[in-house]
Amino acid sequence: MKNKFYQYIQALQDTITDKLEAVDGKATFQEDIWKRPEGGGGRTRVIENGAVFEKGGVNISGVHGKLPDSMQTYFGVEDADFFACGLSLVLHPKNPMVPTVHANWRYFEMYDTNGNIVDQWFGGGQDLTPYYLFEEDAIHFHQTCKTACDKHDPEFYPKYKARCDEYFYNTHRNEGRGLGGLFFDYCKATETMTMKNWYDFVTEVGDSFLEAYAPIVEKRKELPYTDAQRTWQEIRRGRYVEFNLVHDKGTLFGLKTNGRIESILMSLPPHVQWVYDHHPEVGSAEEKLLNVLQNPKSWV
Repeated sequence: MKNKFYQYIQALQDTITDKLEAVDGKATFQEDIWKRPEGGGGRTRVIENGAVFEKGGVNISGVHGKLPDSMQTYFGVEDADFFACGLSLVLHPKNPMVPTVHANWRYFEMYDTNGNIVDQWFGGGQDLTPYYLFEEDAIHFHQTCKTACDKHDPEFYPKYKARCDEYFYNTHRNEGRGLGGLFFDYCKATETMTMKNWYDFVTEVGDSFLEAYAPIVEKRKELPYTDAQRTWQEIRRGRYVEFNLVHDKGTLFGLKTNGRIESILMSLPPHVQWVYDHHPEVGSAEEKLLNVLQNPKSWV
């Protein structure tokens, strides 16, 4: 399973970066192949200063070895080894009318001292973080997620949409990071779902990503914007940074397993502002977005 999924994310990385370069039309991805001293490595691809994407990364990794003590305590195990692989991407467009997007699809195995698999699961999801609310974009993104989920279980979309709203939430701000999408974790074999079934589901969601996001970028990338709207974008990016550094499990896992810092922190945007006690004007488009972030809604 681990080899099959790693081959899948290698191919998916190629598909996604090829499409994003075509959408941008100017910049291309810089590639870094890296090794992890304790075992494994990855392939990082970063795009910067493009016509559309100010900064973005589409990274894959496959790491293995002894599970660090802090993670053994977290999982309640002793003397465990692990293997983890996944694709993680974040794209920060230049135009504030184009939303930031994040996605991740991953697989994890844990072994006993004899090398036997004692636990395994899939996780992942994809979520949209706009700076200005275009409801038709939110509907398109969520409908694409729902269509992928419904092919496997009609209960998946409402369940994983709710988990996404709950997970990508800045509790210290009492607001969502964005408009959500899907979030699922610890997807293990059950009486109704084999690991093969989970593989089919996760890859279905992965394959849906470009369909969910690329049309939105194409529709919004040429829209005009003002300096004030750019300032609002940078203020909202600050909230994105706060979530990633305070709450995000993937960031914490990477830091605790001696992951590659440049790859872990590639999700951070290049230009950000923290304005003291900032509040948008009453009745403005900026306030409209905040109202939705503070009260997640059903889009489909």
